[in-house]
Amino acid sequence: METELKMTTVTEWRGYKTRPFLIAGPCSAETEEQVMETARQLASMKEVCVFRAGIWKPRTRPNSFEGIGSEGLKWLRRVKQETGLMVGTEVANEKHVYEALKYGIDMLWIGARTSVNPFTVQEISNALNGVDVMVLVKNPINPDLELWIGAIERIAKAGITRLGAIHRGFSAFEKTVYRNQPNWQLPIEIRRRIPDLPIICDPSHISGAREYLYEISQKAMDLNFDGLMIESHIDPDKALSDSAQQLTPNDLRELLSRLILRSPVPADPRLLDILGELRQQINIYDDALIEILEKRMKVAETIGKYKKENNITILQPTRWDEIIKKVMISGQSKGLSKELIDTVFKAIHQESINHQMKVMNIGLETHNGK
Repeated sequence: METELKMTTVTEWRGYKTRPFLIAGPCSAETEEQVMETARQLASMKEVCVFRAGIWKPRTRPNSFEGIGSEGLKWLRRVKQETGLMVGTEVANEKHVYEALKYGIDMLWIGARTSVNPFTVQEISNALNGVDVMVLVKNPINPDLELWIGAIERIAKAGITRLGAIHRGFSAFEKTVYRNQPNWQLPIEIRRRIPDLPIICDPSHISGAREYLYEISQKAMDLNFDGLMIESHIDPDKALSDSAQQLTPNDLRELLSRLILRSPVPADPRLLDILGELRQQINIYDDALIEILEKRMKVAETIGKYKKENNITILQPTRWDEIIKKVMISGQSKGLSKELIDTVFKAIHQESINHQMKVMNIGLETHNGK
């Protein structure tokens, strides 16, 4: 089901030059000199649309640098006056909104630690009522699509039309090379549900390390995201927060020069026919997958009946371990990623358990009712 929101597209935002809509600047505003020098270097790049800097920094540990506070808003106002760039910062409560608007901040975004809390998002929405400002909503820390959409809807109800989403990745128990898991299927689904919503990718927070910024940025462009938010600092190694994921302005310029920007529609109309034929093949294979899954679940239900009759537990860890090892080897030998095999078969296993659970519980409610 699509969500209907009244909003403008990213191409209508003031300051938009060309795709990607680029938001760049340091993770944190640390000193006026650091902010101004970074802004001057970024302003020399035609690609930069908005200068960003964190003023209030919600940190995991209390002794970490938590931002310079409202004093830094004066520096952002100076950046705007001297470079002509729009300026933006993160807000985490209604007081932050009032302070930022007082200093003429053009763009506000709601961070992942805030978007997870509907009460706080509603307070921010109330503070934004009747205000003409750009607002972006980062995905919540946890991969909860409805929570993300709910936060966007709350801000839209304040009358904000220059509204967008920021994909910054999701926390996960499993550790990988990335700081936060991209879970690309969630922003893809949000695009399907809200087609006109601009989506900005935040490679800095997904990667957590500058060596992965290019590959994540390219993936976002290949998925037709509207823009990028990349942290840039004049001396990243000395940054007071998130130093490992920031680039110098020169390194940012080099990254952008390598990006390949593809068109969402083919230039050759004949390609549409070719794609149509290939997509029809995909449809056939999808139908076959559904039929195979149905047959698999029928077998799982039969197994469930035997387990019930012989008073055997549903979960058999040894058998599951045997399955996952077998399919992992087989899948990878056929060019399928470990992540795909793991995700798909965990879902299949859970569905099998659900089907067996239903078999186990047939007649149980009636028995308990007596």
